[in-house]
Amino acid sequence: MKIHEKTVVVDGIDKIILKALMHDARKSVLAISKLTGISGAAVHQRIKKLEKAQVISGSQIIINSKILGYKTVAFIGIFLDKAIRNPEAVNQLRNINEVIECHYTTGNWSIFVKLLCKDNEHLMELLNKKIQSVEGVSRTETFISLQQQVKRQISL
Repeated sequence: MKIHEKTVVVDGIDKIILKALMHDARKSVLAISKLTGISGAAVHQRIKKLEKAQVISGSQIIINSKILGYKTVAFIGIFLDKAIRNPEAVNQLRNINEVIECHYTTGNWSIFVKLLCKDNEHLMELLNKKIQSVEGVSRTETFISLQQQVKRQISL
C-alpha cells in the first residue's frame, strides 16, 4: 500500500485481502492468509494498515429490511426555501429513523434522501407529518423504487 497525496494505492495482496473481506467481513485471518500466501501475522498487519489509512472503515451486519416489514424504498428530492437552511434541515432529517441516506446535491434539489418505509401509507405519513414539516422545506418530489437492480461496492 502506498499513499499518494490523499489517495491510497493498494497492491495485489491488499486487493486480495479487501476482496475477501468485502465478500465476507467475518472471514478469518487464517483463511485470508491461505488466499494470499503470506502469514496470518502479515495479513493482520496489512488489515491494520488499511484501517489506519481509512481504506477500511469497519464492518457491518446487513439487515434485510423487507423481512422486518419495510417493503417500500423511496427517494425524495427536497427543495429548501433558502440554501442556508441546509444544516438545520439535515439535523431534523437525521431524527427521522426511516431516513437512511441524506445527500447534499447539485441540480434541482437542495437535499436528496433515501427512505425505508413499511408501505405507501407509511411513506405518505412520513412525507406529510415529518419531512414536509421540517423547517425550510418548501416542497418535495418523491420517487418510489420498484426494484433495486444493482447493489455493490467499488470494484478493486
